[in-house]
Amino acid sequence: MAISTPRILMAGCGKLGTAIARELTDEARVFGLRRHPDDLPGPIIPFAANLQEPTTLTGLPPDLSVVVYCLTPDAYTDEGYRDAFVNGLRNLLEALSDAREQPALLFVSSTGVYHQDDDSVVDETSETRPERFSGQRVLEGEQQALDSGLPATVVRFSGIYGPSRGRFLENVRLGQIDPPRPGPYTNRIHEDDAARAAAHLVRQRLAGADVDGRFLASDDEPARLDAVVDWVRQQTHCADPAPDAKRGGRAGSKRCDNRRLRQSGFTFRYPSFRDGYQAMLG
Repeated sequence: MAISTPRILMAGCGKLGTAIARELTDEARVFGLRRHPDDLPGPIIPFAANLQEPTTLTGLPPDLSVVVYCLTPDAYTDEGYRDAFVNGLRNLLEALSDAREQPALLFVSSTGVYHQDDDSVVDETSETRPERFSGQRVLEGEQQALDSGLPATVVRFSGIYGPSRGRFLENVRLGQIDPPRPGPYTNRIHEDDAARAAAHLVRQRLAGADVDGRFLASDDEPARLDAVVDWVRQQTHCADPAPDAKRGGRAGSKRCDNRRLRQSGFTFRYPSFRDGYQAMLG
């Protein structure tokens, strides 16, 4: 008998995973997998498991339509990233292997897989040779997802910001960022748009659209770091840069092209950093 209501497993219900799940609960039964799921907001259905312990993955919800894999490492170490993006996914795929019907998979990735530092434009077809262990492990997880035999989508998010991720804005206000001029290109996506983009790709999958492969999820306007800092300083009172202010991040300098995501029918609520930060400042 066909299942009329889609059933989605959100493997990893941290900040982003919970937001994605909430986007989908009106149209699907969404199960939230995490170690301690009791505090998940309704109507997400809690499922207690640890992706690092295969024995806890028995009894996964049956007849799943889509699995969204959205983990955050416990620590910024090679081992932490390997556990989150490689080992945990392998354990989950093994647990799903005996399912009567195989679900589709959406793997939440990062633009940290790119190595470019020359202001070049990158898209889903660009070369990826990450130098840091973080990007290497995420890229390894991507490939595992795409090689899993499941219909698989990888979504690479750029820097997520928003009301619950306001550290950058606070650092500018406190004078703790003083980038070089010109600064490196930076790429962002508002947390609302990040959750909406992932949910959009899930809906597209359920509707039978071609969402196989990779998608780059970043807003419409890559911007140099000094331009972003200057704009924020013009909008609100900020302290003068401190002598020990940070000069920049570790994300290289590239410009992310979101064309494939937009061509799939997605529309950004916050198409530039100005739209997103203005809403936060307002």
